Amino acid sequence: MKKLALHWKILLGMVFGVVFALIMTNFSFGKEFIQDWIKPFGKIFINSLKLIAIPLILAALIKGVSDLKDISKLSKMGGRTIVIYIFTTVLAVSIGLLLVNVVKPGNSISEETRTEMVKNYSSNTTKYKETAKKQKESGPLQALEDLVPQNIFAAATSNRNMLQVIFFAVFFGIGLILIPEEKGKTVKNFFDGFNEVILKMVDLIMLAAPYGVFALLAALVVESPSLDLFKALGWYALTVVFGLILMIVVYNILVFLLTRKKPSFFMKGISPAQLLAFSTSSSAATLPVTLERVTEHLGVEEEVASFVLPIGATINMDGTSLYQAVAAVFIAQAFGMDLTLGTQLGIIATATLASIGSAAVPGAGMVMLVGVLGYAGIPEAGLALIFAVDRPLDMCRTVVNVTGDAAVSMIVAKSVDKLGEPHVKDWDDNYSKK
Repeated sequence: MKKLALHWKILLGMVFGVVFALIMTNFSFGKEFIQDWIKPFGKIFINSLKLIAIPLILAALIKGVSDLKDISKLSKMGGRTIVIYIFTTVLAVSIGLLLVNVVKPGNSISEETRTEMVKNYSSNTTKYKETAKKQKESGPLQALEDLVPQNIFAAATSNRNMLQVIFFAVFFGIGLILIPEEKGKTVKNFFDGFNEVILKMVDLIMLAAPYGVFALLAALVVESPSLDLFKALGWYALTVVFGLILMIVVYNILVFLLTRKKPSFFMKGISPAQLLAFSTSSSAATLPVTLERVTEHLGVEEEVASFVLPIGATINMDGTSLYQAVAAVFIAQAFGMDLTLGTQLGIIATATLASIGSAAVPGAGMVMLVGVLGYAGIPEAGLALIFAVDRPLDMCRTVVNVTGDAAVSMIVAKSVDKLGEPHVKDWDDNYSKK
């Protein structure tokens, strides 16, 4: 019998958690039983995600930056690649913030439900208010000052210091490039292995995801006085999907304006990679197919594609960063928090930089979201609100990540006169037949 895929297990965990909670609410001891014996497993699952957030950033970023090997590659082609990737990521986060502030999916939760939720996590709400007050009283360059940590070990003790950890990881990776390769080989091998271990830990944690979702959703149902939360969850999912569709439209516009290639040409060329990205939820697993489609079907010369695409699989997570922005504001809205403009601008910076450290594997985006929530002072327990639909959305945002990589490779190739005609003329060929 074919083994059930993880995303189906997660969806079943969600359904069973809700059904189980609804049944238990008919008994006098039901709510107390779930809070005492079921909810702790949900907290353990969230804590396991928080546990590896900092190590994941350190491992992925240091490996990604050091893999460039030669700092001179960041001159012409490298510089343009990084700038375009950062531009599209900032654009994605901005689109996400715009949509979530217009649709306001979290505001559809009733005042009664919101009050109950805030009561359950009052300590987190108080901490958020104190942080917001401090940010308001700080100077205009305080964010830049806070970017550089005094002590990396102290910074790594809290997920709120995610920006400082990212700064150190990038700085460390650049330093690793600049020293002689033989001297840095041991350190490079260590972080390569460290990265593999962290990714395996992500895999192991995701095996427990169905049970974590069951516990989180069961507790959420019995602690919420109404079911309007699920209406809000539907609006949240639609907001994310609509934002992802807009990003694909943006990619097509950029490709047409900067390379003069028609959207139909671009979408037909990259569609097999998009389907694989949707089914695997992994940019890394899709990379070989993306490389083949970009070089053979979109006309990008191999020397450009082999440089741009691997970097994109590490630092270009537009779909992930858009989702992080929408999710963070949605959770804040659900808890009745009014995020200031300054905090939302901070989310743009945090989500942009955090997406650089998002490993190209399923579930890593949820881990990185912990850092974004930590920056904005939003209760990490709010992950319970969105995890049930995270896997299907993960599949969708991976499609955007891969599409963005392909679009940027075409744009960079055009800018350095390395974009030619496709080698394969048959657009109906099937990659799986090769």
